[in-house]
Amino acid sequence: MNGFEGHPAWAPALLAALHTSNPNPRVGCIITARDGSVLGQGHTQQAGGPHAEVMALRDARARGHSVVGATAYVTLEPCSHHGRTPPCCDALIAAGVGQVVVAVGDPNPLVSGRGLDRLRAAGIAVELMPPDSEVARAVRELNIGFFSRMVRKTPWVRMKMAASLDGVTALNNGVSQWITGEAARADGHAWRARACAVLTGIGTVLEDDPMLDVRLVQTPRQPHLVIVDSRLETPLDARLFGPLSNGQPRQIWIYCAVAAPEKEAALLALGAQVIHMPGASGKVDLAAMLRDLALREVNELHLEAGHKLNGSFLREGLVDECLVYLAPKLLGVGAGLSNFGPLSALEDGVSLSFHSVDRVDDDLRVVARVAGRDRFLHP
Repeated sequence: MNGFEGHPAWAPALLAALHTSNPNPRVGCIITARDGSVLGQGHTQQAGGPHAEVMALRDARARGHSVVGATAYVTLEPCSHHGRTPPCCDALIAAGVGQVVVAVGDPNPLVSGRGLDRLRAAGIAVELMPPDSEVARAVRELNIGFFSRMVRKTPWVRMKMAASLDGVTALNNGVSQWITGEAARADGHAWRARACAVLTGIGTVLEDDPMLDVRLVQTPRQPHLVIVDSRLETPLDARLFGPLSNGQPRQIWIYCAVAAPEKEAALLALGAQVIHMPGASGKVDLAAMLRDLALREVNELHLEAGHKLNGSFLREGLVDECLVYLAPKLLGVGAGLSNFGPLSALEDGVSLSFHSVDRVDDDLRVVARVAGRDRFLHP
């Protein structure tokens, strides 16, 4: 067996960390005997918890298996530094495995190449899979936000929108609930759950008073909440400050462009953190905000906002991917998906490539990437 290909356990080992590991990468590990039988497997737990390699070693021990001389298949290069947990390299070395097969090298400069070197120095055979292999591609895709933060120093920005087939997101009177069906809304919450943070604008807060948490699917953690509020207009009695349905905590970061000490103190008392990020024309500097969110370990940023803020992100070239749900109905005049332009030439539009198009019950889900934005993902 060459790497993970053909092994039925690799995909579950990788996907199990999807909603769990943030802000750490999503990593799976399988430890096998010489005949290919699985001795142990695991995935990275919540931040501060064990990584995939340690979980797989624990699983093997719980099954009563020795891993001496065994092969460990790991989707991402084992870490070689002390972060929230000790180095995984040391755990594999101490366990006496004979070989480690790695799908993708770690883009984190604290790890990149050093993990493999440390294993080799301990006499362990190391194999790095070809970058175009099935598993290597899957690992990079699943960790697109982590790779973005490590390589570009900004999160992967995914802009979610729901609209009628003619692109209307709300009627002229503001009514927008619900254009799409229950299945599409639950699917949207699953995409929220995989993100490190959900972002919206003050317009949405004032008009809809949303919670913007994950409620319609099970999740072991809530994404943080980011509010773009240039003039600090967030109401102190907004629902977003209330307890979440599953009781899980989240951080609330409010980015503003003005100083208002009394309002800031009141927001702080509610558990929010106010961050000054002034840009041009009294607005928040969105590009600087993304860099700051990367420093706060945000990998995937899930943007759920109105057409004005959507337009600002698109106009400034800050969107990486569009997640669009289209309902099979026509609504005529109303609010659109985004407000930017007007453009004078068709070629000035935002070029996209369809990543996937799927049915979600009666609705369509379209994932489209801004052309060239995922270039960093492909070595």
